[in-house]
Amino acid sequence: MELKGKKIMILVEEMFNDHEFWYPYYRLKEAGAQVVVVGSGSARTYSGKSGTQATPDAVAHEMSASEFDGVIIPGGYAPDHMRRYPAMVNLVKELFEAQKVVAAICHAGWMLASARILKGRRVTSFFAIKDDLIHAGATWVDEEVVIDGKLITSRKPDDLPAFMRAVIKELVQ
Repeated sequence: MELKGKKIMILVEEMFNDHEFWYPYYRLKEAGAQVVVVGSGSARTYSGKSGTQATPDAVAHEMSASEFDGVIIPGGYAPDHMRRYPAMVNLVKELFEAQKVVAAICHAGWMLASARILKGRRVTSFFAIKDDLIHAGATWVDEEVVIDGKLITSRKPDDLPAFMRAVIKELVQ
C-alpha cells in the first residue's frame, strides 16, 4: 500500500481511451491511493472509445487542486473534449504550478498544451499530436515514458506499465 494517504484525480470525458483510464484507476487503488474520478459536468456517465462507462465522483468546477497529490489524464479523444472546459484545464495548471504530479498519456498532451505548461518541458505523446506539443513550447521525444520534474508523459496504451511505475514512484517521494 505504497500510496496510502495519497489522493489522486483521474479526469474523464467522452471518448476516453478505456485502457488509459481503467489501468491507472485500478493500479492506483491497488497501491492504496484514494482515486477521485473528475468529469467536466457535461454528462452523468462518460463512454470510452471501446464502450466502457465511467461515472465521475465529482465535477471539475467543484474541485480544489490543493486537496490532491496529482492528476492522471487519459488519452483517446477525451482530452479534446476536456480542454473545452476551463475548470478542467485550470485544475491541471494549478496542480502543475503546485509541483504536484501531472501525468498525461497519448492524446492527453492536448490538455497540457491548453494549460500552457509545456514551455521548456521535455515530453512524449502519441505521435499524431507531436507538432501541437512542439508548438506549445515542449521538446518532444519518442520514448515510452518521459519524466520532467513532476510532469510524466507516455505515448500509448502499450506504455502503461512504464507510465504507472513512474507515476507511483513520483507519488511515493
